[in-house]
Amino acid sequence: MSEPQEARRRRFTVPRWMHRHTPLLGRVLDQIAVVRVLDCATRLAAQAFLGALPALFVIGALAPQWLQAQLVASIRSVLGLQDAALDQVREVYAGSDPTALAGTSGVGLVVTLLSATACSRALQSTCERSWHLPKAAARLAAWRWLVWLAVWLTALLFQGPLQTAFGVSRALGIVLAAVSGMLLWWWTQHLLLGGRVPWLPLLPGAVLAGAGVQLVALGSRIYMPGAVERSMREFGALGSVFVLLSWLIGLFFVITTAIAVGYVVAHEPWPARRLRTPAAPGSTDTP
Repeated sequence: MSEPQEARRRRFTVPRWMHRHTPLLGRVLDQIAVVRVLDCATRLAAQAFLGALPALFVIGALAPQWLQAQLVASIRSVLGLQDAALDQVREVYAGSDPTALAGTSGVGLVVTLLSATACSRALQSTCERSWHLPKAAARLAAWRWLVWLAVWLTALLFQGPLQTAFGVSRALGIVLAAVSGMLLWWWTQHLLLGGRVPWLPLLPGAVLAGAGVQLVALGSRIYMPGAVERSMREFGALGSVFVLLSWLIGLFFVITTAIAVGYVVAHEPWPARRLRTPAAPGSTDTP
């Protein structure tokens, strides 16, 4: 990281009385301040909006019709968007001609995918910051960015059927989606941290992220349709883009907070013994 952890602690402090009376809350707030959760979430949202989503639409345009339909259904399930809003977002990326993406060349597709790894890099930086680890060398991490992006795009593709347990039950689908999200974020942390942290200590952050993302998805079904409709009335075609970007910031705020708080939970005495959490760097994590 660019500055020592202890220096960051001197800049972001939690009142002493909070550490005395509610030590766990004090450590959580201290961690959130040190990690700069909102900054990380905003950066992740921007990279996802400018890189990962265009890659998603390019792949969708080149995919078979059934895969395009599955992709639209999954985005609708996760975001709660209606067809008109999805069309507006896609047209912003595709230009005035909605079929423009279909003519994307192989070189253009590769460039788009490589650009989308900016989201992977930002997420890796967030994980490293949350676990107070130095930045990994690019030559060791580059393949991990592509692998994470490919798995993320594949996971998003199946969110539609997963949310309904493949047509069995919506209640069961909520549970399955939360569990699959937990597994995805557990694997994400281990991959992007380059295996520098064992699996078990990463579990609290994964559980919090999986549950948090599912709560965001459930809330989106209620909030997003009305918000997009109001925004499109006021701002036209860009209205849905404004709402989508705000949604992404909220989503990554939840994810970043979950990973950051997971570090604190994993270092609490009782979980640390059972998860075999390694000692914190420099033993400066406990106030």
